[in-house]
Amino acid sequence: MIHAHIADALKSPHLVRLSDGMVLARFESMKIYSALAAVRRLLDRGTVRPGQTLVDSSSGIYAQALALACHRYGMRCHIVASTTVDATTRAQLEILGATVEQVAPSKNLKLDQELRVARVRQILAERPDVHWMRQYHDDIHYLGYREFADTVAAAFPDRPLTVVGGIGSGASTGGLAEHLRQRDPSVRLIGLQPFGSVTFGSEDHHDPEAIIAGIGSSIVFDNVRHHLYDAIHWMDFHHAMAGAVALLREHAVFAGLSTGAAYLAASWEAHRCPGRLHLVIGADTGHRYVERVFARHREALDTAALGPAEITSPADLSMPWSTMAWNRSPAPGRQKELAS
Repeated sequence: MIHAHIADALKSPHLVRLSDGMVLARFESMKIYSALAAVRRLLDRGTVRPGQTLVDSSSGIYAQALALACHRYGMRCHIVASTTVDATTRAQLEILGATVEQVAPSKNLKLDQELRVARVRQILAERPDVHWMRQYHDDIHYLGYREFADTVAAAFPDRPLTVVGGIGSGASTGGLAEHLRQRDPSVRLIGLQPFGSVTFGSEDHHDPEAIIAGIGSSIVFDNVRHHLYDAIHWMDFHHAMAGAVALLREHAVFAGLSTGAAYLAASWEAHRCPGRLHLVIGADTGHRYVERVFARHREALDTAALGPAEITSPADLSMPWSTMAWNRSPAPGRQKELAS
């Protein structure tokens, strides 16, 4: 197939069998699905016009996806970048035509996210012609994952499926599960969270090396639909690192830190549920983690010796790895409201 634009080619994953019970969907950048569909819908609705500037904040993956979508559809792009965006990603964004401003280094990811959101709001006040993509809050970002769901359903039509991946903004794993469940409501969804994320109640736990960009948040994301998730795994940096290094060592797959966390969690889940096929979401490559993760591969923990604490409430969370049956429950705050 000849594609009209490189974004159309990059959005599709490679499906790689890791074991009888696990398959990896390895993306160059998963959020290209989301960005392409969102920009196309905004143009079709007349919400934005060709040549208009689209803005959002990002820790890297979405920034690249939005820049590619803007290049594809003739839009301008402005990124308020996290301190985790590396020089390689920034150079690509700038050459693609995006303007990039990076917030000042922060003591933690919470302050980094708050600074980025504050800067976006300042830009909107100064430039009313700019459209905020709101990847964390606008459910338009769920649209693009229907195509991926069609691919998955066609590839694995006859085996019970469990999707394992980082939660982040909620749109990728949530969108995939929603579309898959239109065909098969029994599809399970297992989400990954870092300690320190407010999304599933681990904000009181501090992981000093946490850089698992894209799977957790220190602020509330409206696009996270808690009721879609069957189970949650909370994992620290060193466990995610162990998974990423093991994935490269055992399967020659160079993928990001969130993929490493998903691989470790899926390996544990597949051992417990051998009758199901576990689809590991590999949202991006490992390039931006070379120095912090892969260059330290000799320090990586032995994954065979690792296992989570099985808990029944977020109040019982313990580092470095915990898991809990979520059972498609509402958000933690909503649980309290419904119980009262």
